[in-house]
Amino acid sequence: MPETTTITLTPYLCCRNATEAAAFYEKALGAKTLGIHAMPDGKVIHAALRIGESAQVYLSDEFPEMGGVSPLGLGGSPVTLHLQVPDADAVFQRAIDAGCTVTMPLEDQFWGDRYGSFKDPYGHEWSVGTPIREVSPEEMQQAMAAMASGG
Repeated sequence: MPETTTITLTPYLCCRNATEAAAFYEKALGAKTLGIHAMPDGKVIHAALRIGESAQVYLSDEFPEMGGVSPLGLGGSPVTLHLQVPDADAVFQRAIDAGCTVTMPLEDQFWGDRYGSFKDPYGHEWSVGTPIREVSPEEMQQAMAAMASGG
């Protein structure tokens, strides 16, 4: 067996209708579907997508009998998938045009990014950001204190 020399982290998303979700992520996020493997009944057990140059995302259909339940089946998810991109405005608009719902408007943020978030039709939360300026630790602390005090 080949030895693993690097560590990677790949989100594995459970979706209602993973085949449809893969096509949606192509449209909304510019993903490329690398492969889809289905059971004889058509349920997707594994799909691989690439977003950008390096980010991979895996998908599967819901398999509640094995603990695989999507955010739609759970009533939400506490997880946000973040995309750091060269042009947050373009990626954000593409996702919204494809059918995602804004959960935080895209705006310049105190931590130095242009940032916003949206929910896809499968219940997964995504955020996008583009660095727009350097923020010192002191400036960050002051901005967080001002935000916490309502100012």
